[in-house]
Amino acid sequence: MTRWICRTWLAALAIAGCAAVVPAQAQFKSTHAEARVEYWQARLATMEAQLADPRGLSDVKLVFLGDSITDFFLMGENLWFPGVRNGRAVWDESFSGQDPALKALNLGISGDRLEHMLYRIAPKADGGLGQLDHETLKPDYVIILAGINNSWASENPADASIAAGVMALVRAVHARQPKARIILQSLMPTQEQARTRDIVIPVNQSLKAFAELDAQKSYLTYLDLYPHFLLPDNTQNPALFYDGLHPSEAGYRVWRDVLLAALSADRARRAAR
Repeated sequence: MTRWICRTWLAALAIAGCAAVVPAQAQFKSTHAEARVEYWQARLATMEAQLADPRGLSDVKLVFLGDSITDFFLMGENLWFPGVRNGRAVWDESFSGQDPALKALNLGISGDRLEHMLYRIAPKADGGLGQLDHETLKPDYVIILAGINNSWASENPADASIAAGVMALVRAVHARQPKARIILQSLMPTQEQARTRDIVIPVNQSLKAFAELDAQKSYLTYLDLYPHFLLPDNTQNPALFYDGLHPSEAGYRVWRDVLLAALSADRARRAAR
């Protein structure tokens, strides 16, 4: 009898101890039904809601178009890397409207490849989302950074495919916003030296040559970000990235500073004409 009482007491004590450290079942998301919504889907939904409000578009002077590198300009604490901060503070300092000439709309979506951006800006009549077609959206500049995602699961040759896709994107943007100037930015260096050597550098060379053609000069400016993210030995500066691909907050500050200088110079050139 004593043995049975002892065993019962110990079991009760163990259960009580577990109850003290295990959260109530209702606290687990795993116990409730929830539709699966990927990050990019939520981001697209937020973007479409923003575009549906014409009052918020009329004062936009800059439109950023791109993938996660552009998207994460709006992210503060990184969702997947605890302790890492992305570009939100930098964005708020420069592009949230304190300077009306820099009021910006971010159309970057993580994971987007070039074909996905082309779909998003294609007219609705052609089956696209028509993201640049809103009547009140009349930006001074569309700022493009795109193509690195196409270096994974790539077409061959990868550099030619990516360069062709970026050129198609530039032409599509110009068709939708013919009065806006386009800032075409180079790809940034990656941590993978082979990817940078075989894809990033050749793509950047092709884009620079494309921007210098007479057919594009009237509306297109090429901005070479690449050298600003290098160490003296011409490898990627790890202090400006957190995973070998995406800029850290420090990297976003470098990008912001280079871009603002380019915008200022371009506006000065246009004013002098």
